[in-house]
Amino acid sequence: MTATSQDVTPINSTIALQDILKTQKQAFVSAPMPSAQQRIDVLKQLKSALLEHQPALIDAMAQDYGKRPTNDSLIGDILPCVMNINYTIKRLKKWMKPSRRHAGLLLSPATVRVEYQPLGVIGIMVPWNFPVMLSISPLITALAAGNRAMLKLSEFTPHTNQAIIAMLTSVFSNDQVAVVEGEADVAAQFSALAFDHLIFTGSTTVGRHVMRAAAENLTPVTLELGGKSPAIVAPDIPIATAVERLIFGKCLNAGQICIAPDYVFCPRDKIDEFVTEYKKQFVAMYGNKEQREDYGNIINDTQHQRLLSWLDDAQTKGATITPVNDLVVDKASRNMATQLVTDTSDDMLLMQQEIFGPILPILPYDELTDVVNYIAKRPHPLALYIMSFDKSTQRYLLDNTHSGGVCINDTIMHVAADDAPFGGVGESGMGHYHGREGFLTFSKAKTVLSRGKLNTGKLVFPPYGTWIQKLMIKVFVR
Repeated sequence: MTATSQDVTPINSTIALQDILKTQKQAFVSAPMPSAQQRIDVLKQLKSALLEHQPALIDAMAQDYGKRPTNDSLIGDILPCVMNINYTIKRLKKWMKPSRRHAGLLLSPATVRVEYQPLGVIGIMVPWNFPVMLSISPLITALAAGNRAMLKLSEFTPHTNQAIIAMLTSVFSNDQVAVVEGEADVAAQFSALAFDHLIFTGSTTVGRHVMRAAAENLTPVTLELGGKSPAIVAPDIPIATAVERLIFGKCLNAGQICIAPDYVFCPRDKIDEFVTEYKKQFVAMYGNKEQREDYGNIINDTQHQRLLSWLDDAQTKGATITPVNDLVVDKASRNMATQLVTDTSDDMLLMQQEIFGPILPILPYDELTDVVNYIAKRPHPLALYIMSFDKSTQRYLLDNTHSGGVCINDTIMHVAADDAPFGGVGESGMGHYHGREGFLTFSKAKTVLSRGKLNTGKLVFPPYGTWIQKLMIKVFVR
């Protein structure tokens, strides 16, 4: 598994997709178990390429968005990848070590161990919201587990795609890492390939199609989806503190994050205070009108129009829309400050689907039991945020809600914890790909039982009914 400096050519036809998969599988068969050092060397070369191409990647993301702050790209895309590589290199040899298990009295004398073997070729389907992090991060884990990979990049980030291709060109050949571009039809063809594992990040609706296509080949899947991730402002926490802890998670990448707070539960008598405080802190962070260089755009006109139509739908159905600064929506640049929405109802589109943008409904509540009941009646979210310093409140909400992950007195930062799994539950996804759990996802945990010259296994061979068999049944079946 040695990285080479050959061209990585984007592939966009069914025949080419099948050919490159066949090539990668053949290459994997010829080198099915790369050593720890070979994998580490590849990761080091990938890191060097990432750092070298960092300016081009950041510039490309800004072009795709029309405007994307450099720090949004650094914090959301580049930094997590570098940290992931460093973390993985440091721990990879330990992860690869066979795990000793107990054989038990019945199987003695024997040894049992679990070895971690690469799966083969991993398919990675990349969304548009963090195009570098969500392509390179699963690639890091796949390579660490000793696999080869094919990436399907989003059609909505053409400039970033070219920058990613240029970066990978300097490190890999197509038989190790291949890049695919194309519209929805190519994505459908890609998900139908006979990968050894397929990871998809995107919407729940598309995730269903991906899983259905993968099922035809019995390809195991990891789905990182999303859903409506709630933030709960408990009665004990000061509103200014609650807003401070959640506003960055809603504003990074203009809220176009699968784990961004989708809506907020706030004590009924504190909603006006919450709105006032959010507006105050937003202006302090991002400025007013012309002073908004640190706040990014909506990715494209389609997504922008979707958000505007959802605001119109909510307003028509009785909602109150409160922009957080003087410039409501810059239609020319697709720059939309957070739109706070109160007086919501369940028939509004923004309360039925994941918002994925800078719109934040605020729901009133009287008792925390009402909050728990509301969340329990809906699909499990990818993330849940608890704003409370009271330990009993934290414990109550942790025990009585289900979500992919939780932050207490913070938002979105749990995804940066390299030493912890990240993934959804139910409609927000399945499986994990961060840290050791990611290594295990892209590995086959193979049980190896080993006996020496003494074979006690023959004691259970026919003919049945011997005294030793009767004794064994009596001892162990009780």
